[in-house]
Order: sequence, then C-alpha cells, then structure tokens
Amino acid sequence: MDASDSPDADAVDAAATAERSHDRDRDSDGLLAEQLLRLTRRLHRIQSRQLEPIGITPAQFRLLRTVASYDAAPRMADLAQRLDVVPRAVTTLVDALEASGRVRRAPDPDSRRVVRIEITDEGRATLRSLRNARRAAAEEILAPLTAGQREVLGELLSALVDGMPERHC
Repeated sequence: MDASDSPDADAVDAAATAERSHDRDRDSDGLLAEQLLRLTRRLHRIQSRQLEPIGITPAQFRLLRTVASYDAAPRMADLAQRLDVVPRAVTTLVDALEASGRVRRAPDPDSRRVVRIEITDEGRATLRSLRNARRAAAEEILAPLTAGQREVLGELLSALVDGMPERHC
C-alpha cells in the first residue's frame, strides 16, 4: 500500500482542500468588502459634490432628514441616539443648521431644561433640493445597471441592512 493511499492521506488532502476553499472564500469576502467601501466612498464624493452648491454637508443633510422624520420636534439626545453619534456631534451640526436658518432650537413645553429642534420652512425647502441631489447621485452610481439588476441589488442590500444587529451607544 502506497502512503498516498492511506486513510490519513485522504484526511490530509481533504483538510488541504477545505483550507484552500476557506482562503478563497476569505479572499472573496475581502474583495467584496473592498468593493463596498469603494462604492460608498464614490457615492459620498458624488453626493458631496452635489450638496456643495446648496451649502450643506452630508452630515448636516442626515441630521436635517432625521429632524424631519419625527412627528414632534426631537430633543438633541433623541437625535444623537437615532444617528448613533455622541451628543456633542449633534450640537455642532445643529449650530451650523441653525446659523443657516434650516432648524431652530425651541423650548420644551413640559421641561425648561429640555431643548427641542424644529425644522424651519427654509429647512424643508433645503430637504426638497437635497432629495433631488440624492436621486441624481444614486442615478449616477446606478446608471450601469438594468432595472432588473437594480431590483436585485435593492433586495441584497435590504438583506444586509435588515440582518445587521442594532448598535447602541
């Protein structure tokens, strides 16, 4: 019996094959992660370029969208939690948006210590402009895809987003 015919040799071959397969999967996952990061950076650059004439940063846009998503004016702490950032970051963003007239600080009717953030008419108008800029950025990124490919991509992205565990600060 040849050493290569032994059961131990079969186990070693199987282990080596499994290791190569695992390395390929890891390389494939690494490539996929790199592609997602590159796409994210590209989308961010395109969006920033389109937001610049409006005079707002992507982070300010995100805060403005978040403020507008509440039924009642949120507290700064609510915004920090929803955005998954430290409260100081929200303060800086609110300061800039308030200076441009897009939001205003308002006292809470139930507690003198609480400040609420309200979106202004100027903020709503900015959101309309920003949504158009965002659609244009998405169109630029998605232009190479067919409608069917876009649908599949949307389903895949939903599966990834929905499968992510919630983060809490």
